[in-house]
Amino acid sequence: MEGTRERLITAAEELFAAQGVDAVSLREIVRSSGARNATALHYHFGDRDGLVRAVLAKHTPGVEAGRHILLDAYEAAGAPDVRALAGALVRPLAAKLADPAGGPSYLRLLADLANRPRPWIDPAAMEDPANSLFRWRALLTPLLDETSLQLHRRFVTYRFTITELARRAQAAPSADARLFTSHTVDLVAALLQASPSAETARLTAERPRS
Repeated sequence: MEGTRERLITAAEELFAAQGVDAVSLREIVRSSGARNATALHYHFGDRDGLVRAVLAKHTPGVEAGRHILLDAYEAAGAPDVRALAGALVRPLAAKLADPAGGPSYLRLLADLANRPRPWIDPAAMEDPANSLFRWRALLTPLLDETSLQLHRRFVTYRFTITELARRAQAAPSADARLFTSHTVDLVAALLQASPSAETARLTAERPRS
């Protein structure tokens, strides 16, 4: 039986996915969870940001473990393979489509956070070598040209991935998502390998460096 903290996370997960993080009141989350004490949310999470982090933390370990397994296999193979790295980005997240414990809602929450004017980025993905996205970025860097790196191609493909997965999650995905997942891996690999046009390269070179 779920305790109050778990019921609050489940309610927030569903409401954030359906309405967006900023559109849901904390009071609505408490009411939906069935918590008897109106202060329970603040007690367990402090504020909205703490609750969002708790929802993400529910799913992150499984995604991290899955991606590390794929990155281990990539390194063991010992050959540059952009599609394999695209798979390492996509497949652990795509597995959440079939996760009955809030996986589809998690994907929609990620898309909400990534598609904001100021996207939310996990600091560990930028700073912690033990983080799977940090590791993914490092392995991909030698395979990208300088213009693609300056244009944040890695983040673009991450945002594309979770946006496509969130769209699939919202559309009541079929039980078998293998074709969808494989096609998404293909598209991500193509995005990563797309050569910047001469115009894009020139404009990037002319852009003032911050």
